[in-house]
Amino acid sequence: MIPADFPPPSTPNEFISIPTAPPENRMEVGVLFVGAGPANLAGAIRLMQFLNREPAIKEALGEIPVAMIEKGKYVGAHLLAGAIFNPISLKKIFPRIPIGAYPFHLPVAEERFYFLSEQKSYRLPVPPSMRNRGNFAISLSRLGQWLAKEAEQLGVVIFTETPAIKLLVENNVVRGVKTGDKSKSRTGEHLANFQEGVEMLAKATVLGEGGQGHLTQSALAYFGVSRANPQTFSLGVKEVWELPRPYTSVIHTMGWPLRGGKEFAEFGGSFLYPMEENKLSLGLVVGLGYHDATLSVHDLLQQMKGHSLFKAVLKGGERIAWGAKTIPEGGYYAIPERLAIPGALIVGDGASLLNVPALKGIHYAMASGIIAADTICSALKGGQDISSYGTAMRESFIFKDLYKVRNMRQAFDYGFVSGVLLAGLMTATGGLLPGWQFKTKADKEAHLEIPAGALLAAPLSKMDKTSSVHLSGNKSRDDQPNHIRIETHVPEAIGEAWIHICPANVYEWGHDENGQKVVRMNPTNCVQCGAIGAKGGQLTPPEGGSGPEYKET
Repeated sequence: MIPADFPPPSTPNEFISIPTAPPENRMEVGVLFVGAGPANLAGAIRLMQFLNREPAIKEALGEIPVAMIEKGKYVGAHLLAGAIFNPISLKKIFPRIPIGAYPFHLPVAEERFYFLSEQKSYRLPVPPSMRNRGNFAISLSRLGQWLAKEAEQLGVVIFTETPAIKLLVENNVVRGVKTGDKSKSRTGEHLANFQEGVEMLAKATVLGEGGQGHLTQSALAYFGVSRANPQTFSLGVKEVWELPRPYTSVIHTMGWPLRGGKEFAEFGGSFLYPMEENKLSLGLVVGLGYHDATLSVHDLLQQMKGHSLFKAVLKGGERIAWGAKTIPEGGYYAIPERLAIPGALIVGDGASLLNVPALKGIHYAMASGIIAADTICSALKGGQDISSYGTAMRESFIFKDLYKVRNMRQAFDYGFVSGVLLAGLMTATGGLLPGWQFKTKADKEAHLEIPAGALLAAPLSKMDKTSSVHLSGNKSRDDQPNHIRIETHVPEAIGEAWIHICPANVYEWGHDENGQKVVRMNPTNCVQCGAIGAKGGQLTPPEGGSGPEYKET
């Protein structure tokens, strides 16, 4: 069974609209950043630094020269990553701030890399692409909160709990976005404190919504922007633990609990990173092109923690936070052929800026935001449009780095052993060999099957998904409209895959009024990780402020 054969209900261009709001329901801003992730935060800071040196240009942009909207409860509420961070882009926007003043945890002091079997761990040399001396362990949520404060001090106006639901396009030029309504019932009725969304119009719009950005995908489709390869994703499930003692090593693993045969199409690995105050972050990342409909990344992580390597580290500790997020890992060949469309720029994960073998993307995302800001600055000074952004990106270190590893993730589609050999060849030759483009297909086009004897829709651990969602801080209103779209009448393998893939217990089997088996949803459980979007469904923005409230991730 193939999920793409059961598409979610949708209408072409339903999230594209022309501006129609009356003046009282319209807001004019200079430049609008959609999404408060690291790319847009870096870009907004860079742009505001420029405007504060150019008061005449700043004044011409109006009362709100730079605005940012964020769907989460606060900036950082939806930010999650491993993460070992290269500070190069942060230093570019804050060159005078000493490294010790940044919101980092610990510098990388010791690194270890293991191949795991079910019972043993085999220490191997750390691959060159994964060496992290000079980098730092961070919480991306904390970094986002810190950047937001810096941005606001410079004059950026940030509107939280404000999702963008429609892209406003007039005469084939992006004019801004329509924000979401608040306080509707599950059936769409207006509640007592209903607030209608507004149209936010801007001279330039920067889309930094993440890897499966709602409006980014709509914009790419509307303007006919293609990719050399379709985007593919992995799902990362992460926990934060508090230990009775300090922990200092960076650990990465491959192998178990994933299976290495080509027939399984399972790719990924785990991480263990130190944090301050006797804390660590632990996670498992798995590519979503797998074939086993009963694979659950959340449950595999719970199994993995029983391995002797992790058990020894976690002994006496307590799990204090949890989260999940999809990661775009299509790499160089999944970058949209145009990153500048009329009136708008695409930055960060929406532009596929992840170096998979290096496990790095945050500094690339921030660099893309900086390049977007510099492009806008040049346009404001010279009066030209912003189309030069794509050229500037292709000439940047981002593209040079990603080109060298352009086929490395795709190599593992041939199985673990073949993937290791091909990746080694690519590393040794700087990506020159093999010299051709490895083709891929979207995760929703990978066939799914239920293995014989599989345990269906059942958790593998006492640390079940419901308790994990609680640790994410999710406080979504129970009776808000459903933001998830799936075809509910699907074969067993598709339904089981959706039930298992979701780390938050959103999907389950039920029956319709005719007694037919259908997939049911518990949308308020959703932590907006994006897994369902990669595997055949569609996420639209929920009510502003919904979803997780990450602080440590």
